[in-house]
Amino acid sequence: MYSMTGFGRGESKEGGVEVTVEIKTVNNRYLDVTVKSPRILSAQEENIRAAIRRKLTRGHADVFVSLTDKREREKELRLDESAAKAYVAAAEKIKALFPGLTDDLTVTNVLRFPDVIKTDEVAVADDEIVSALNGALSAALEKLNSMRLTEGGKLQTDMLSRMDTIEELVGGVEKHAANVTANYRAKLESRMKKILDGVEVDESRLLTEVALFADKSNIDEELTRLHSHISQFRGICKEPLVGRKLDFLVQEFNRETNTICSKSNDLEVTRLGLALKNEIEKIREQVQNIE
Repeated sequence: MYSMTGFGRGESKEGGVEVTVEIKTVNNRYLDVTVKSPRILSAQEENIRAAIRRKLTRGHADVFVSLTDKREREKELRLDESAAKAYVAAAEKIKALFPGLTDDLTVTNVLRFPDVIKTDEVAVADDEIVSALNGALSAALEKLNSMRLTEGGKLQTDMLSRMDTIEELVGGVEKHAANVTANYRAKLESRMKKILDGVEVDESRLLTEVALFADKSNIDEELTRLHSHISQFRGICKEPLVGRKLDFLVQEFNRETNTICSKSNDLEVTRLGLALKNEIEKIREQVQNIE
């Protein structure tokens, strides 16, 4: 079982190339990957996303890539013509405003103005850079999944513990529900005797009322399904990718518990039903973090 929350960091060095990849994941209904990398690695971003998709099926992943290239690489100079024109136009305007100033505007001076000349390394990721990137990415994913697996194990332990509590509560409901109809008959008969004040109670009418009550308040089907859901939950927890299955199953837990509470005409059954809903909600919150 994997948590959707985790962090992994990988480093790789190839010659004078150093690449660091950091991956941070949080829960999300679908898989969403955001990559932030140097411009020279822009063409590799889809390959990075593909590698993430091979390891993750759900969650939001932020991938941060940094590159240090200490090798001697070919550089190119790029002239920003609009910046140069703006500087020259500003200089000529100042000259017109202040004709007494010495005009020392030269080509060399213009070249020294900020952003007029930009130095770019050749924006091509060669084999060494790609190899270092793949190594760092692989290491980061391995550490990420190791952390997610550890966190998933903790979530599994917590949820199974709560499932034991749910099973105890369901058993309590089942035990108490067996006496609900008998208790209702006793209370109804006592109430009718008080109202009728000595007149003999119509046994057939009493049985009819009790039968109607028993039919309306019967929760045997709901209890049977809850026992089945508990068994399924424990079985699913043994699988590696369980988030969507457990999310659906928790909805079914809620459905059966809501029906029990709506049918309940007994304070103890209602109390146990509300305790069930509380435990189910805690599990639902945990399931949102599972892949």
